[in-house]
Amino acid sequence: MSADDASAPPLAFSGQRLGWADLPRAVRNRISTLAGARVTAESSANSGFSPGFAAILELTDGRGVFVKAVSPEQNPESPDLARAEIRVAAALPPQVPAPRLYWWHDDGEWVILGFEVAHGRPPEMPWRPDELQLVLDALIPLADAEPLPGHDLPRTDVKLAGDFTGWRRLQQRPADEIDALVARSGEIGAWAQANIDHLILWEEDSLRVCTGRALVHGDLRADNAMIDPDHHRVTLIDWPHASIGAPWLDLAFMLPSVAMQGGGEPQTHFWSHPVSDGVPPQDLRAALAGLTGFLTASSVLPAPVGIPNLRRFQRAQAAAALEWLRELA
Repeated sequence: MSADDASAPPLAFSGQRLGWADLPRAVRNRISTLAGARVTAESSANSGFSPGFAAILELTDGRGVFVKAVSPEQNPESPDLARAEIRVAAALPPQVPAPRLYWWHDDGEWVILGFEVAHGRPPEMPWRPDELQLVLDALIPLADAEPLPGHDLPRTDVKLAGDFTGWRRLQQRPADEIDALVARSGEIGAWAQANIDHLILWEEDSLRVCTGRALVHGDLRADNAMIDPDHHRVTLIDWPHASIGAPWLDLAFMLPSVAMQGGGEPQTHFWSHPVSDGVPPQDLRAALAGLTGFLTASSVLPAPVGIPNLRRFQRAQAAAALEWLRELA
């Protein structure tokens, strides 16, 4: 493994957050108008990969609102992700533990969203067993949730069709690039290289096993959960990747990051969780093959604009997911 991978797990942080004073005056004025009061203070979010502005704003009337604001200048894809989050917010049923979207504005360049403040804090890292249990318990009602009627959320298998081809794409890369990736990934990378034909075969089945009718967050990690320890309550945030699919996907896709951040063995967590009931092991293996291929292939790409830490995070997630996948081989 490389030196950066051998150290503490990488942080989920874009590294390029804007402050209130960095926003154009017109954007600040629009936020004040939408909020219905002037802004008196800000508390910037300190986790998550989204670049741009993300902060709790205190208002002159005593209220608070969590505001995201992004333009293509911070990252070309971020405005479309913000627009997706607007669509998702309209589809979330009340039993889903997510902040309510109060208002939004899109002028074609800047996309602004104003959310209910999610009280609490991110989980402590490495994971504390009690906090991990709270978050895993929050996935039980999520697995039973379906979007509101009239939604336009995509099917998970359709949404992931372009992503879950990573092993096939890696097989076509130059041999020296693959050798470098294996050297950086150590024993688990060598195992993946030796079993690439199996990984491709399982990956080809990954979209089939993703189908279903449940609401899938699609990007659950520690930085997308807020814990209110006083009320033993969890709020799940950042929903632009939501889709409709198998009810056990969020658990399966979250657990590699849990392992990466000191939360214990994915195999144990998955099969002891209620949402795993009835899941064929070969279906879990196929889904993980799709996920590991996506993470591994993505980790060798250049860093996206405004998100310099993402590739290292994906590389560490891929290693944890591959360790689990090897148990299922």
